[in-house]
Amino acid sequence: MPCSVSGVEMRKRQAAHIEAPPQAPGQPRPNTCCLCWCGCCKCLWNEERMERNERQTCTMMDSIDAADEQRPSLEELLSWARSFDMMLRSFEGREIFREFLRSEYSEDNLLFWLACEELKKETNPSVVDEKARIIYEDYVSILSPKEVSLDSCVREGINQSLAEPSNVMYEEAQLQIYTLMHRDSFPRFLNSSVYRDLLASRRRTCLDT
Repeated sequence: MPCSVSGVEMRKRQAAHIEAPPQAPGQPRPNTCCLCWCGCCKCLWNEERMERNERQTCTMMDSIDAADEQRPSLEELLSWARSFDMMLRSFEGREIFREFLRSEYSEDNLLFWLACEELKKETNPSVVDEKARIIYEDYVSILSPKEVSLDSCVREGINQSLAEPSNVMYEEAQLQIYTLMHRDSFPRFLNSSVYRDLLASRRRTCLDT
């Protein structure tokens, strides 16, 4: 038995433990286990238990990492080629598409579209006002370094809406950027090494399994 002691010795330790002076208030109790009466928390059983818990934690984290490495799945990747909307609904899809757009210096188109999506979900008037103005300053104002490409009519409509911001004031502008990404950037993304290399990697994984 781990941390084995003779019956006499065990009884002595039990007696010493029972006869010990009462614990002072606020003083932490010794970290003992049912197989170790010394209270040192260094017995073999306790060490093995700690090591076992650490191994289980590591195994769990390795499993999570392995699962993350397999995302997105092959089926997901193939679905993106069939639907631009499906890719935008996927967190992994948006991140990979964003990586591609960054290489073409057009990442701000996606960021603008996402900011408009968040604004449409907002119902608090004060928050709507704040977010609407941030979007304007970040992506619409001619002074913004991240200005997105909008035609003059859409831009003028936004300027007029600033007097009374709403959660849908960028709807027309958002559609214009969506159309630009769908017709222009998305076909290039599907033919890019970013997408094709990931697709090939998932296919190899499926063949190996």
